[in-house]
Amino acid sequence: MVDKEDLREQFTEAFEGADYPINSPMDLVPALPDGPSTTFESGDFSMTAMELNTKVSGAEFPYEDVESFVDEVMDGLEEQGLI
Repeated sequence: MVDKEDLREQFTEAFEGADYPINSPMDLVPALPDGPSTTFESGDFSMTAMELNTKVSGAEFPYEDVESFVDEVMDGLEEQGLI
């Protein structure tokens, strides 16, 4: 089972170093500890940042802060039944 709060914390920690506002997924890459290969895991959920970009393709850029971006990612994963 996925711990959504743990996953949210992982996303926040990984993406909070980006230079906001962000205008595209490419703006996030420099902030990621392992670039696009950065992996997020919780319970039976495991996805790299690159995979995340393809799964949550309905993102509405730009994002002014990490919280609004992470909220959108979490909502997208939930809507697709991935978490």
